[in-house]
Amino acid sequence: MKSTDKQQFAAMLRDVMAFYKQDVSPFALSVWWQACENFDFEQVSKALTKHAMDAERGMFPPKPADLVRQLEGTATDKAMLAWGKLFEAMGRIGAYTDVVFDDPAIHAAVEDLGGWVKICRVETSQLSYLQHRFCEAHRAYTSRGQFDYPRRLAGDRSPDEMYAKKGLPLPRPALIGDSERAKQVYKQGQIAGKTGVSFVSLADLAGKSLQIGN
Repeated sequence: MKSTDKQQFAAMLRDVMAFYKQDVSPFALSVWWQACENFDFEQVSKALTKHAMDAERGMFPPKPADLVRQLEGTATDKAMLAWGKLFEAMGRIGAYTDVVFDDPAIHAAVEDLGGWVKICRVETSQLSYLQHRFCEAHRAYTSRGQFDYPRRLAGDRSPDEMYAKKGLPLPRPALIGDSERAKQVYKQGQIAGKTGVSFVSLADLAGKSLQIGN
């Protein structure tokens, strides 16, 4: 959730606790927010409703740990669905085409695994290990909420500079999943990878003049 969701989250939590005839102190609200802020507001809302309707646990007011347990399970499900989408694209699209998914966490996780071309050419015997690593990375990025990622996953083709020199447009990427969401992923992504790289002199880095040999 974003900081702008705090007021709406507090109102929702107070309504839920009123259902159980309990108040929400400022300290309790703070603990709840810290436990849930890495998840989407809609996910938290659905988890609270699901708890209230649970035949066993629903008789008691929810605790932050109850919701985190549910929401982490949701993150696992989301990672598995993302893997299914990725695996299908690996087979249907292949390594020679740029791709843009409708989920930025897929982009970040794929770059961590070596990039689109590398995972498309992974040996069949390594698919299980690749799936495990991808799902772990996807869950980590999803729980973080905000992170940098490459706007597109480049295929095995000529570099962008070669197209520019010849006055040719870049190849069109394949949009995977919801096309409108994929367009937003592209617009909000980084041009050159997800990790910023810059160079600075040793003198600037130290904040003073350096002499050779020091």
